[in-house]
Amino acid sequence: MTDFTDLLDGYQRFRTSEYRRHRDRWSGLSEGQSPRVMVIACSDSRVDPAQIFDTVPGEIFVVRNVANLVPPFEDDASRHGVSAALEFAVNQLEVPEIVVLGHGACGGVAASLSQRFKGAPNGQGGFIAHWVDMLDTARERIVAEHGTGPEAVYALELETVRVSLVNLMTFPFVAERVAAGTLTLHGAYFAIRDGVLHVMDEDGAFAPA
Repeated sequence: MTDFTDLLDGYQRFRTSEYRRHRDRWSGLSEGQSPRVMVIACSDSRVDPAQIFDTVPGEIFVVRNVANLVPPFEDDASRHGVSAALEFAVNQLEVPEIVVLGHGACGGVAASLSQRFKGAPNGQGGFIAHWVDMLDTARERIVAEHGTGPEAVYALELETVRVSLVNLMTFPFVAERVAAGTLTLHGAYFAIRDGVLHVMDEDGAFAPA
C-alpha cells in the first residue's frame, strides 16, 4: 500500500526520469499553460485522465470530484469548486473542448443508488449525500426500470455523464460558446474492468472508441 514515503520515492524517480526527459517542456510550462481540453473526471484513484489519455504535462486541464458531476449554474455567494474551475478553463484558458469522463465501479453512483448516506450529518456522509443527489431524478427513473442491480449501476454510471453535460449548458458562458461553435462538449466512460473507453454520440448513446 502506497504511503507518503512511497510518494516521495516516486518523486525522486520522476525527478530523475520523466522530468529530465521533458525538461524543455517543463521550462516552457513555467511561463504558462494553454491546454486544449478540459476533463471533468471522478476523484476515484483508478481513473486518472492523464494516464487513460496518455497525455504529457500541460495538455489537459482537469477537475475531479465524486462521480464526475457538474452542478447546475448557481448565482449565489457559496463556494463553487467545479464552477470556478470551469470558469477558469473556459473564460481564461479558452479551451475549445470539454470532456466529462465517467467510469465503472463508481463509489458515488453506489452511494446514490443505495441512498446509504441520506439524512446523515455533514462529516458523516452528508456532504456525499447532498452532492450525489444531483442524480436523484435519473436514479428514480433507472431504479423503476432496472431495480438496483448491476444493470442499474451501469445505467446510472452513464447517466452521470449525461447529467453533467446538461448542467454544463446551464452556465451562460458555456452555452454561448457552444452556440458560437467555439466550444464542444464530449461525454466518455472508462470501463475499469476491461480498460475500454466508450464515447458518447450526439444521441447520448455510448460505444467503444
